[in-house]
Amino acid sequence: MFKSLFTTTAAICTFMAAPALAAQCGNTANGFEAWKGAFAQEARAAGVGQRGLDALASARYANGTIAADRNQKSFKYSLSKFMQVRGADTIVAQGRKRKARSAGLFNALEQRYGVPAGVLLAIHGMETGFGGFMGNSAVVSAITTLAYDCRRSDFFVPHAIGALKLVDRGAITPNTQGAKHGELGHTQFLPGNALTYGVDGNGDGRVDFYNEVDALASTANFLRQKGWQPGAGYQEGQPNFRVIQAWNAAGVYQKAIAIMASRIDG
Repeated sequence: MFKSLFTTTAAICTFMAAPALAAQCGNTANGFEAWKGAFAQEARAAGVGQRGLDALASARYANGTIAADRNQKSFKYSLSKFMQVRGADTIVAQGRKRKARSAGLFNALEQRYGVPAGVLLAIHGMETGFGGFMGNSAVVSAITTLAYDCRRSDFFVPHAIGALKLVDRGAITPNTQGAKHGELGHTQFLPGNALTYGVDGNGDGRVDFYNEVDALASTANFLRQKGWQPGAGYQEGQPNFRVIQAWNAAGVYQKAIAIMASRIDG
């Protein structure tokens, strides 16, 4: 049922080697067009095809993405405030209902990947309200803007290459909508991670992160590939908590996922 479409064995860095002269980052929209021209050479050298290069050429500087990147206030909240603001009680309640309604799916996912339903549902609920809102920003424009922006260029360049390769493979289009930081689908994969860890969960021959089953299976695969130990605990201080840390770098987010997951699974 869960046949992988994209290889998960190659690290992102192995297909994203850049030429010696990297495209010059910037902090305003003024240099974005020139950067795209230079970055196209890096992308081509990394294996991006013509469809991906065309998507890069049509990308626009995303002012909304830059504003969001500079203003991530919720991750500075206390744990209790963060959970209140993000609707933890609602996520838990809905998560329990979804677990009961789709028991077969979650049992199959846990059998294959070792990741319990509560963790997947907590992530799904936290990221998009179980698919209720998956973003309204053009993924390619958002992620290339962040790759150009000097603040965290090194982090986002591999994901920009990943997005262009996803366009090449038909997994997304230049107009696919996602979150402000270029995350896509039900559980908000960054494009480089989508390329590396995406799996075809529903067996239709393609990976679609806007399909709930594919997104959940891909999330479980990501966690397993990052070292998830089936049957081990995932609360803070337990073996699998470090794997939750690989999903999101914010400590308050990590703790919230662990707590909500436990309540859903409980």
